[in-house]
Amino acid sequence: MPASRRRSAAALRNSSGQLSTAATARMATDLPWFDDLSAEDRSWVGLIVQAGIRGFVDWYDVEAGAQGDAAVHHPLDVVVFGAAPRELTGVISLQQTVELVRLSIRVVETNIDAILDPEDVREVHDAVLLYAREVAFATAAVYARAAESRGAWDARLEALVVDAVVRAEADETVLSRASALGWGAHGDVAVVLGATPPHRAELDVFESVRRSARAGDMDALCATQGDRLVVVLGGVSDPLKAATRLLDHFGDGPVVVGPVTADLAHASASARAALSAHRAASGWPDAPRPVESRDLLPERALAGDGHARRHLVDDVYLPLVAARGTLLETLAAWFEHGASIEGTARALFVHPNTVRYRLRQVADVTGWSPTRPREAFALQLALILGRQSGRTEL
Repeated sequence: MPASRRRSAAALRNSSGQLSTAATARMATDLPWFDDLSAEDRSWVGLIVQAGIRGFVDWYDVEAGAQGDAAVHHPLDVVVFGAAPRELTGVISLQQTVELVRLSIRVVETNIDAILDPEDVREVHDAVLLYAREVAFATAAVYARAAESRGAWDARLEALVVDAVVRAEADETVLSRASALGWGAHGDVAVVLGATPPHRAELDVFESVRRSARAGDMDALCATQGDRLVVVLGGVSDPLKAATRLLDHFGDGPVVVGPVTADLAHASASARAALSAHRAASGWPDAPRPVESRDLLPERALAGDGHARRHLVDDVYLPLVAARGTLLETLAAWFEHGASIEGTARALFVHPNTVRYRLRQVADVTGWSPTRPREAFALQLALILGRQSGRTEL
């Protein structure tokens, strides 16, 4: 090693404490965000500054004995940031860290003229610039790893939240986790379910779903469960419209949206209906895409979904019983006579217009019209299940 380099290296090492103190003092005056940190975080930042200056001395003194050799075997991101906890990357932004590094380099540059022999100043100034570049790369590496780690952790946390919703286990802990993920929806929630898209990375799909949801003023939580993509949407006003907005993010096959629920804590009812409808959707190959879970109630009931059967009895059959006895009688005669107005009228000894009026009343009470084949199928199944239940009151 040249004598000038050995001389300047020794001078820098003897002054490293002085340089660290000067840099720490400048932080409070030059960095507006520094005073807003907690005392513990300020101490960690101070350690980073000290490690950065010591790292420069060791880096410059790389050929001067054991200390230099030790520094060679450790990358700068370990040397400079190794003392601080990883959580600090969530407290100090990348931009703030760059400001911190720039300030430290500026302090070194300002003070080395007084520390070094005039003959050595130029060489050390050049070395500071090179070291600053290396630290910049190390800083970028630290924050890139932190972002990757946070992304993986957020994905696992999101999967846990969605799984809890599906399993009807959305307690206060789950709600708190959802808030940590940025869930801010207050109001109606619905679950959309379909096949996972092929040949696309999971995190890329999730981000695309969230972008589409934000464009519709909604929040979204995503997870894959087997070959299914499950999306929990918050801030839903029209579930079918909301599901249509996300349609391109699902793979081929049916896309089902569950009913709207009051909030995330009650979203399991929407998830249960959507899962049941998705399993039963093969029974209606011409179903629209997306389709509401309620429209698949007949297939769900035939597949053994007890909730679907109770829904057909409670929300279709019993309201007809309570509305007017003639509605149920007219509906039964309508099915028995092949959906014929005249045949039903003759069987009931009424005018055909009376039959038409009663059928419109059935549609008003249930939301399904007996004159539409698909809806008539659901009404006939509700009639059968209602009779089998033996119930006559809500």
